[in-house]
Amino acid sequence: MSSAHHCLPVRARHPVSYPRSPQVRPPRGLRQHLGRYAILICLALMLAACRPTGSTTVETGPATNTVENTGSDTLVNLALAWAETYMGRYPDARISVTGGGSGTGIAALINGTADVANASRDMKEEELKAARENGVTPQEFTVARDAIAVVVHPSNPVDGLTLQQISDIYTGRFTNWSQVGGQDRPIVRLSRESNSGTYVYFLENVIRLGDKGSDLLFSPDTLLMPSSEGISTEIRQNPNAIGYDGLGYVTPDQKMLAVAVDAHSPYVIPSVETVNNGLYAISRPLYMYTASEPTGLIKEYLDWVRSDDGQVLVLELGFVPLR
Repeated sequence: MSSAHHCLPVRARHPVSYPRSPQVRPPRGLRQHLGRYAILICLALMLAACRPTGSTTVETGPATNTVENTGSDTLVNLALAWAETYMGRYPDARISVTGGGSGTGIAALINGTADVANASRDMKEEELKAARENGVTPQEFTVARDAIAVVVHPSNPVDGLTLQQISDIYTGRFTNWSQVGGQDRPIVRLSRESNSGTYVYFLENVIRLGDKGSDLLFSPDTLLMPSSEGISTEIRQNPNAIGYDGLGYVTPDQKMLAVAVDAHSPYVIPSVETVNNGLYAISRPLYMYTASEPTGLIKEYLDWVRSDDGQVLVLELGFVPLR
């Protein structure tokens, strides 16, 4: 390359003699350092000569074939199944899935650390405001439906409750199973933690019965569980416990209670059929949120999740498909 600089020793064409003067040689260690510096300077000059005129260094952002997906614990197993299946079919795609709760996922979407937030509830007004202030315009996509099942130990003789009875249990008005037709045993209340979208939905639509003016809260002695699995474990080993969970997390060793809107309405067990025909009272959509109108891999992935192909997994994991 003609423009390259070569660090070569320069020799005088006609040697010239000079009077000798005493030489001061630097210490050996210093000579070694000076030698290294000379080599580095030489390399720097060569690189500078080979660099095209006007070239700049460009910092690259995250890979465009990666989607960071986080949020709802209700959705996390389904989201993992979607991601694994999709990556199996499209090996160039990378879908990273974590849980932590709907609130955690939405916060990550707002602050730019997630591409897709999973949520088992609607975004709150204060979250939408924070998003707008941060330049984020959330787009909501319904990806499945779910029933919230009210569960007890299989030995519990109670088979059904009204929404009002469930509310009275969780606010602490009812403290003994005998008050709702059961045995003379104390009621042990189980709930998800407050960052859970299921917690928020249950509070607003069951405890407060959909009354936006209500200020009812969970009884202070309610045991807050960090995950759906935590509720399942406690129900299996505690005959006095009552909990609530997404339909996809209910196992055969739990008993689902039939739920009635009021004492004059039919008692209905949650299922795909009773959710789709509107008979089961505690059901909801499940969402994925994006920070803006999706494009590229995010759009392709969401389209696949909502397609017949993606919805097969919804049914397999015990949730309710969109169609």
